Amino acid sequence: QLQLVESGGGSVQAGGSLRLSCAASGYTYSRYSMGWFRQAPGKEREGVAVIDSDGSTTYADSVKGRFTISQDNAKNTLYLQMNSLKPEDTALYYCAADALLRGYLLLGSDTLDAWGQGTLVTVSS
Repeated sequence: QLQLVESGGGSVQAGGSLRLSCAASGYTYSRYSMGWFRQAPGKEREGVAVIDSDGSTTYADSVKGRFTISQDNAKNTLYLQMNSLKPEDTALYYCAADALLRGYLLLGSDTLDAWGQGTLVTVSS
């Protein structure tokens, strides 16, 4: 059974940085593509960044140049480095895993194999 646990959320002022982590267990991490998603109050969940099993990355236009997704296969951990944060980045951030989807298909999907419980990021102006 896939298990994903996020951490690293918090409150930060605009222009600041945060790094989110997602610890994975219960499966062979390297066989899955992984992604970060977010849901702001009153809005639908959206894809932020994904990293395929081969290391290729895809980003939403709203975070390109500011966010970086990475992973440590030895630690079964996914990361999201968020720089130059804006108030509109405020959301509950989820990590997710999928065995089949890649790239923009993964970024745009809402039905993936596994989801974490989310970690809250609040950016104040």
